[in-house]
Amino acid sequence: MSLIPGAPFSVLRWFTASALLLSGVASAQTTSPDENAAITKTALDYIEGWYAGDAARMERALHPELAKRMISIDPKTGRSQFNHMGAMALVQGTRDGGGKKTPPDRQLKEVTILDRYNNAAIVKIVASDWIDYLEVAKFNGDWKIINVLWELKPTSR
Repeated sequence: MSLIPGAPFSVLRWFTASALLLSGVASAQTTSPDENAAITKTALDYIEGWYAGDAARMERALHPELAKRMISIDPKTGRSQFNHMGAMALVQGTRDGGGKKTPPDRQLKEVTILDRYNNAAIVKIVASDWIDYLEVAKFNGDWKIINVLWELKPTSR
């Protein structure tokens, strides 16, 4: 007995086996250990480059059109304000040693890949004083940070 009118049962088994095989290929595309390692390396180039003041390492992690953004509250008005930084400002801040102000024992750099599909990923970095959400994309064969949305952690009193 066939579930597809006029089709033998073996055709149905072939379709089922093909569907299972293709779903395995799609799953492999989203969870490749080599790609996940490359994404993690890009995130570490970003955060470790910052802490070390290594501008070349930071620049290697970023797409030149990167947008790093944060919404903060103006303490005088209580209103939200939009803060933006481009790739070259971030590289220059790294070169100027902004990250070196964080003592080595406070240099937190927890990297978590939250989601990945083919050539796009969302990565979370828990750093010493902030949280970064990175949008990472494969660009000309290399993983690059395209966008960063970040938030400062509350200061301890």
